[in-house]
Amino acid sequence: MENRSTPSNFIKNVITEDLRTGKVKEVITRFPPEPNGYLHIGHAKAIWINFTLADEFGGKTNLRFDDTNPAKEDTEYVNSIQEDVKWLGYEWEELRFASDYFEEMYKRAELLITKGKAYVDDLSADEIRQLRGTLTEPGKNSPHRDRSIEENLDLFRRMRAGEFKDGEKVLRAKIDMASPNINLRDPVIYRITHAHHHNTGDKWCIYPMYTFAHPLEDAIEGITHSLCSLEFEDQRPFYDWVVAECEMPAVPHQYEFGRLNLAQTMTSKRKLKLLVDEGHVDGWDDPRMPTISGLRRRGYTPEAIRKFVYEAGISKSQGLVDLQMLEHFIREDLKLTVPRTMAVLRPLKVVITNYPEGQTEWLEAENNTENEEMGVRQIPFSREIYVERDDFMENPPNKYFRLFPGNEVRLKHAYFIKCNEVIKDENGEVVELHCTYDPETKSGSGFTGRKVKGTLHWVEASQAVPAEFRLYEPLISAEEADEAVEVEGLDSSVEKSEPSFLDQLNPKSIEILQGFVEPALKDSVAQDKFQFFRHGYFNVDSKYSAPGHLVFNLIVSLKSSFQPPKQG
Repeated sequence: MENRSTPSNFIKNVITEDLRTGKVKEVITRFPPEPNGYLHIGHAKAIWINFTLADEFGGKTNLRFDDTNPAKEDTEYVNSIQEDVKWLGYEWEELRFASDYFEEMYKRAELLITKGKAYVDDLSADEIRQLRGTLTEPGKNSPHRDRSIEENLDLFRRMRAGEFKDGEKVLRAKIDMASPNINLRDPVIYRITHAHHHNTGDKWCIYPMYTFAHPLEDAIEGITHSLCSLEFEDQRPFYDWVVAECEMPAVPHQYEFGRLNLAQTMTSKRKLKLLVDEGHVDGWDDPRMPTISGLRRRGYTPEAIRKFVYEAGISKSQGLVDLQMLEHFIREDLKLTVPRTMAVLRPLKVVITNYPEGQTEWLEAENNTENEEMGVRQIPFSREIYVERDDFMENPPNKYFRLFPGNEVRLKHAYFIKCNEVIKDENGEVVELHCTYDPETKSGSGFTGRKVKGTLHWVEASQAVPAEFRLYEPLISAEEADEAVEVEGLDSSVEKSEPSFLDQLNPKSIEILQGFVEPALKDSVAQDKFQFFRHGYFNVDSKYSAPGHLVFNLIVSLKSSFQPPKQG
């Protein structure tokens, strides 16, 4: 795999020093998604960091599902995450689940209670929040904070036994309600949830909170470097407290890096799920979605995504990456590997009146002008063809070099044609052009008699293959694209109301057109990719395309103003 090593970065320096000093003998990392949605482009960076750094130092990486919230988790998400990680090109050492450790976590929670480090609280979530304090004011103790160890053990065991309703009681760590770090003000570590769990069924009705479970999982698995996004930095003191007070034999350490934020791209799984649930998109794999499965269906390649996150790099700061940077790398990945063919998305028929009726000739066309090894193909040409409706204007402005009455253009791989007559319907709409061709001007014949400034793509009419084309723009309007950072794991169980969110959707995010492609594309199958002359790169859709009904997704346009970073 290309780019197996990471560029120099602070985490790499830490690992190098840990190995040199003997602090760790082997590097063990983990990628720990919550199975409450599909992976998105931001996860690609976390995947790359964890797997590539471990591999670079001869270590290993576990794929672990942090499945501590059964109300929002599903085996569909578990399966999709595994598929995405494999598709990106990574292999995990072991497949683990937080739920594999529920019994161990429960025992550690009881240990905290016996040490006077945890207590059962009867306050509601709102009451706990009200007593937590602010960044400038300390919190206030719960009236239940000083329960005896015996009473807390009894209540906690009764919580496990199912004697209480959801939200009736919680288990809280007993730390410091006056701590300047709000995360240390007696955080909740267990809550009651009577819900069926995808992995443990109905065995449990109490579940550990993510921030309590995560450090325990790392310690149980012997993770040496727990790599998290920067929003977890304030949680690190609690992470260390849990590992220490639960007396875990292995002591992992957490390191934070800046998350990947992509301009004009929404990566809140909660919001993405809302789009799916309410039918605003065609599922998690909608090509407009920033999910890995959506990018795959649209036509992105794992190589392009890996190169993108490599260039985005690893740092301690948050940053916004230009969407054009991602688009640049898919262009670079495809430009020498996919055929360059012709497709007409908005067809307008052209009749070449001086071309013999009933005659078809086959013209030679190179498959990729930048890669001769891809060879050539034969394309039909006859009296009737289709051109783009946008390539004709009856009353053009100055410096318009395409078709208009009296003007001559070159047909790509074929001849010069001249527009002589415009045919309209009863509503005055142009439905057909009558042109003449010059047989002396055949492409490749060496003709130099005169030049034309316009070259048009086209498809021969009698053998044209009908096709559907789906053109995409960002799902979120550019001026509305900024969103608050939402920390996965820390807020996944919190419901929020944002009535303005759906108002940000771009009504032009998809346009569906019916046109034609060359006959050579007739047998195209899902994930076949092409560059359509002057239109862009397209991918055969994996959901709706079928024999006799080709559907192409626009991957990316042909050009942009983006300048890639300089190497070295």
